[in-house]
Amino acid sequence: MKQITVKEVETLLNKGENLNIIDVREADEIAAGKIPSAVNIPLSLVEFRMHELDKSKEYIMVCRSGARSGRATQILEDYGFNVINMTGGMLAWEGIVE
Repeated sequence: MKQITVKEVETLLNKGENLNIIDVREADEIAAGKIPSAVNIPLSLVEFRMHELDKSKEYIMVCRSGARSGRATQILEDYGFNVINMTGGMLAWEGIVE
């Protein structure tokens, strides 16, 4: 499983990179704030909504601590998606939230 650190994601965003970020937390957790441009697909719905994703794109998976996003990364990898787990999750995020 490929991984990326919170700092690496922040650096890429600050450089203006267009990242495809999927936040797999539940809606009540998202209400407290998410990374700008992140799309919310709760872990429980990942398999049901993967048809919304493009296999030619790379996705960065995010959750609270990195565990659920790790599971989501594994699920999507098993279906042939190019995904990276953000280690540390939102607990480690120091950047802007919306």
